[in-house]
Amino acid sequence: MAAAALGQTWARKLLPVPWLLCGSRRCVSSSFKATDLHLEMTQEPHKKPNPSEPLVFGSTFTDHMLMVEWTREKGWGHPQIKPFQNLTLHPACSGLHYSLQLFEGMKAFKGQDQRVRLFRPWLNMDRMLRSAQRLCLPSFDKVELLECIRRLIEVDKDWVPEDPGTSLYVRPVLIGNEPSLGVGLSTQALLFVILCPVGSYFPGDAVTPVSLLADPTFVRAWMGGVGDCKLGGNYGPTVFVQQEAKKRGCQQVLWLYGPDHQLTEVGTMNIFVYWTHEDGVLELVTPPLDGVILPGVLRQSVLDLAQSWDEFRVAQRKVTMKELLRALAEGRVREVFGSGTACQVCPVHKILYQGKQLHIPTMENGPELILRFQKELKAIQYGTRAHEWMLPV
Repeated sequence: MAAAALGQTWARKLLPVPWLLCGSRRCVSSSFKATDLHLEMTQEPHKKPNPSEPLVFGSTFTDHMLMVEWTREKGWGHPQIKPFQNLTLHPACSGLHYSLQLFEGMKAFKGQDQRVRLFRPWLNMDRMLRSAQRLCLPSFDKVELLECIRRLIEVDKDWVPEDPGTSLYVRPVLIGNEPSLGVGLSTQALLFVILCPVGSYFPGDAVTPVSLLADPTFVRAWMGGVGDCKLGGNYGPTVFVQQEAKKRGCQQVLWLYGPDHQLTEVGTMNIFVYWTHEDGVLELVTPPLDGVILPGVLRQSVLDLAQSWDEFRVAQRKVTMKELLRALAEGRVREVFGSGTACQVCPVHKILYQGKQLHIPTMENGPELILRFQKELKAIQYGTRAHEWMLPV
């Protein structure tokens, strides 16, 4: 399918992105075109993973990658699919020194019909362009990039695993490649996409709950910051807090914000609470997209599915630890879970907060809602249920 045809088919899915203020508009350039894509096939294909062995996330990569270079003087070069290889960067590269770097995470799934499909990639393209504009990195045409990614997956489609729960993880990256020191607009940039086959987050059909450290001493993002963009600088500083959580017997971090200890995210996931609200109404609630929260693709998918069922109230608003504590004491909490590309939906059963271990009755309640989301998402992603969210490769 050519990029033009793709544009007619799903351009309506790609949202307009307002320009951000970034000094002069030197960060804007004409986009590359999928019709100019150059393909160089590897002469040394790698051995594909043994289906009988578990796939470790992010450790195995396919034979090819997509690369596109940009300069202020010439704009975007032609996109290239090349053999997977190391990058050559100048030691003063601005992406390394000043974190002018962003990325995306998306997945392609192989169904029983052997067809490969991408899950809601339009949302990833929207978010990637917003992140690029926030860092004043070059703009690009989302339709053209997605067609280039589709072509890359088509080249390496034999790498897409077939076992239940497995998928092909797609990692687009855009970095500033300014070859000089000094904080400012990049005059060079590099966009590349790599692929890796990944296994199921949970073994079999099980869903394993996680425990969380909720310590307001640590803050992931703040109002006016870049918490709503998928930037590398948002993730590196969380490693220390993750290790602190492990020291305290927890597996993940529940990020709190503000003097009222608002729930924001769980590790690298969005958070949901399924409860009976104080007004007596059964409700699924998640924090709003107010600039602190990353607009997750799975977050939006959970909200869309829940709203389509129309069986309980679906809300996006602030939730504080005080509200959660009161609801736990009154027995109104049913399930708490995180949502993200890696795990889909992940149950929470414990929260360590202010020296107290809070028990969350997620698993005692099924977890009915979590398993329902898992079932619905799996049917859509693996093609047993036709759905407009999937893009065929």
